[in-house]
Amino acid sequence: MREPGVDASRDLDELDTGKLVGKPVRRVEDARLLSGNGRYVDDRPSAHALHMAVFRSDQAHARIDAIRMDAARAVPGVRGVFVWQDIAGLIKPAVATSRMSGYQPTAIHALANGVVHFVGEPVVAVLADSRYIAEDALELIEVDYTPLPVATDPEEAAHPDAPLLHASLKSNVLVERAFVRGEVDEAFKGAPHVIGARFRFHRKTSLAMENRCYMAEVERGRDALTLYTSSQVPGIIRDGLANLMGMPGNRLTVIAPDVGGGFGGKTSMYQEEMLVCVLARKIGKAVKWTGDRLEDLLSTSQAFDERVSASLALGDDGQILGLRAEVVGDVGAYSIYPWTAGIEPVQVISFLPGPYKVPCYHGHVRGVTTPKSPTGPYRGVGRPTSTFVMERLLDMAALELGIDPGEIRRRNLVRPDEFPYKTAVGIVWDRSAFIEGLDAAMERFDYAAARRAQARARAEGRWIGIGFACYAELSGIGSRISASPGMPINTGTDTCVIQLDSTGALTASFGCASHGQGHETTLGQVLADELGARIEDLRVVTGSSAAVPHGTGSYASRTAVISSGAGILAARELRARMLRVAAHLLNTSPEDLDIVQGVIRARSTDASLTFPELANALYSQMGRVPAEVREELCVTRVYDPVVGTTSSATHMVQVEVDPKTYGVHIQRYVIAEDCGRIINPLIVTGQTRGALAQGVGAALLEEVVYDADGQLLTASLVDYLVPSAPEVPDLELVHLPAVSPNTLGGFRGMGEGGTIGAPAAIANAISDALAPLGVGITELPATPERLFRLIHADRLQSTREEA
Repeated sequence: MREPGVDASRDLDELDTGKLVGKPVRRVEDARLLSGNGRYVDDRPSAHALHMAVFRSDQAHARIDAIRMDAARAVPGVRGVFVWQDIAGLIKPAVATSRMSGYQPTAIHALANGVVHFVGEPVVAVLADSRYIAEDALELIEVDYTPLPVATDPEEAAHPDAPLLHASLKSNVLVERAFVRGEVDEAFKGAPHVIGARFRFHRKTSLAMENRCYMAEVERGRDALTLYTSSQVPGIIRDGLANLMGMPGNRLTVIAPDVGGGFGGKTSMYQEEMLVCVLARKIGKAVKWTGDRLEDLLSTSQAFDERVSASLALGDDGQILGLRAEVVGDVGAYSIYPWTAGIEPVQVISFLPGPYKVPCYHGHVRGVTTPKSPTGPYRGVGRPTSTFVMERLLDMAALELGIDPGEIRRRNLVRPDEFPYKTAVGIVWDRSAFIEGLDAAMERFDYAAARRAQARARAEGRWIGIGFACYAELSGIGSRISASPGMPINTGTDTCVIQLDSTGALTASFGCASHGQGHETTLGQVLADELGARIEDLRVVTGSSAAVPHGTGSYASRTAVISSGAGILAARELRARMLRVAAHLLNTSPEDLDIVQGVIRARSTDASLTFPELANALYSQMGRVPAEVREELCVTRVYDPVVGTTSSATHMVQVEVDPKTYGVHIQRYVIAEDCGRIINPLIVTGQTRGALAQGVGAALLEEVVYDADGQLLTASLVDYLVPSAPEVPDLELVHLPAVSPNTLGGFRGMGEGGTIGAPAAIANAISDALAPLGVGITELPATPERLFRLIHADRLQSTREEA
């Protein structure tokens, strides 16, 4: 029997094609990062910089009546205290625009303009000689507020008579969309089985290891500014800030050096970024701000926070006949720039059908503003919630119909002969390993044996459960998909500028930005193969808005597809030019030449040139290469995959629930994933393990909690729980190297898979463990307290009635 996939734990030398792509090349970045020689924003010398501290609102929604700052200004070492009126003429508010029908934008000011809209919103900025002095001055600032009405529950806030968070809006519903396909009412009316529930995925935060940090350096006399930022999207930040401050882009450079994690939380433009830039220009000195963990939990964009009422119509054979969903997303205080309030909730209904054949669908969503930190992109964007809902519905259906959970998925997954498949919302899945992933995961899990062992454990009174989750996502999305929400930015392309310099060294610059993914290594592997170079001869530059004419950064599992595609196009053209020059120097034809390990060799004569020799002849030995043969060895290329490609996976997990503590222990975890042609299996495995850790956190631990007045109750890592090493299981990973038919190189994205599939799989495993008790999971995270309340719901209800 042919093995369905490649086991990630196996030696991959058997897949060797003689090139670097597909090899477990050691990460180029690790030597400096693991030795403590990484260069993060906070490491940048700041001896002459002023340090900024931010006075933040302690009110969820209030009018600012008065701000008293004289005492703060009088502190020795304080160089300025600023409110919105001090900078209003220097920087416009950020407004995330969209062409979506009925969409309501919100203006985000660098400092609160008369009204605060969430606890943690910046109100006053202090500049001082040190952060210590600035923080001391903050303590002397006094603000008088008049509290305004709040509606912190999004369903209540969506009512027409709810108090408005933004007085200029018609309602608190910032975005509303619906997808309808087929006769949904008829499908449900005639269905033998209807399965439905109300689901809740609570709010979480990205919690990167490195808090947000910004430093703006001003070049006097040129009105030029360089912003060093812990951002995933330096190009977007450059374009946005240049527009807000009225600066030409060639006078504003945005650089993201080494970045300690992002996970989507660093893909938006923040008020502190706006502040350091506008204040540096105003006072003519460098300004630095480093956020602390409290500020990160208060003000960095958050994620999820959806309530979903969904139901499936099915036939007796378990075939899906129709799907309905009503989604209310809590988007927080602002429509985040540049992604808009629709970035998370709209994708929930867009991806709800998942990798399954759903003939009839009606999905309706409202994104509602509430006085909380804004929500924005988070690793997986919308799909962790949509996968949780769909996968739970399938397990509930399997239980009612008496069909094995794996079998009900097999009956409904898009089959190999049905690709390309257009979903009920118009998304097109290209050829991906949906069925093969399910089969490979079940085989690796030894599913039949696991069920037999579960039966024995249940006979002993143990709460053991097995859970599935299948998902599909668009990755490397091109211009057509990125343009559909109506945002005024192009996120569907990347640019590569590659050159052979006069020393024979190769430099390739991209518009992406690395925050832990290993771009220097993977992009180097792709380019080295295309050019016939050694990876050590290549320097890969990312994270600078000045490196390429246009680039938008790294997010949405796009770099392996889009940045590599741009690199492939540029490298192929550079190689062709190099061969034409070398053919003249070696007195042969380009077709007679090979390039291996940085040496150009003629097959017919065995004559050769190294890259430095070629460069020296072209650049420095005047007359050796005549004018009609000379080539420009600097190439710029843009790649747009237009639609993108499909990544997919099946997750399988076994858990045990402790009947005394109600803690959930993950005993085994298997993922079979299709991320296309693999560039570096070590990096794929590392990315998947990291994403799984975040998925475990979302499933079991992580929850941002606000009270009814909009006060944050999880403002430290004492209250906001994240997984540590014991909570993250060993991962058994099966690669399904199915080459994408839609992308240069055959690559697919894979950076989000663990966060998409893990919450659903773990929820299904817990539900399976507690099925004998009649308990199923419809709310995440599944904390011990929630499990206790579910298991003892009847007893708790009786106690309340007696009281």
